Amino acid sequence: MKIQRAEFITSAPSRAQAPPDRVLPEVALVGRSNVGKSSFLCGLVGRKGLAKVSSTPGKTRMLNYFLIDERWYLVDLPGYGYAKVSKAEQERWGRAMEDYLSHREGLVLVIQLLDARHGPKASDLQMQGWLADKPFQHLVILTKSDKLSRAQLLRSHRDSAVAMGLSPDDVMLYSSVTGDGREAILKRLGTTLG
Repeated sequence: MKIQRAEFITSAPSRAQAPPDRVLPEVALVGRSNVGKSSFLCGLVGRKGLAKVSSTPGKTRMLNYFLIDERWYLVDLPGYGYAKVSKAEQERWGRAMEDYLSHREGLVLVIQLLDARHGPKASDLQMQGWLADKPFQHLVILTKSDKLSRAQLLRSHRDSAVAMGLSPDDVMLYSSVTGDGREAILKRLGTTLG
């Protein structure tokens, strides 16, 4: 799969304000706050600055819709886990995410991002368990793979797969700095989206 065009469409505070459902397939990004969702999104579509990148956890606060090649949506969801916002705001994000992931019929794939340096945390395992019984596909990607040596990365990849009860083939690696892993992920997206 090649991505020719990517454009920001809207930020929706809830599923009710999102673009019409079942018009185009949707791929959602989930992950802990500050795992690199925005960097992943920009690197994947090859458009720097398309999504706001910040070192402050909790920058993404709504369901952010990006139209890809006028064929599908990439939806950046708020991060879970630690964020520099109030508990009430985190709970609102949680409700919006749960509603979206439970009821969005056009959703075909959820990409769960984990930081390769830390592996899955309790909140990542909780999210994975919650996603397990849903009708869409689930893909795990370890971000920031350039921050580890080859030996550390191999260990992180193996240990993350074991911790999540997945085959190593079901856990992919990615670096937004070097672009490593991008082509394999695009190939997987092409297969999923047809």
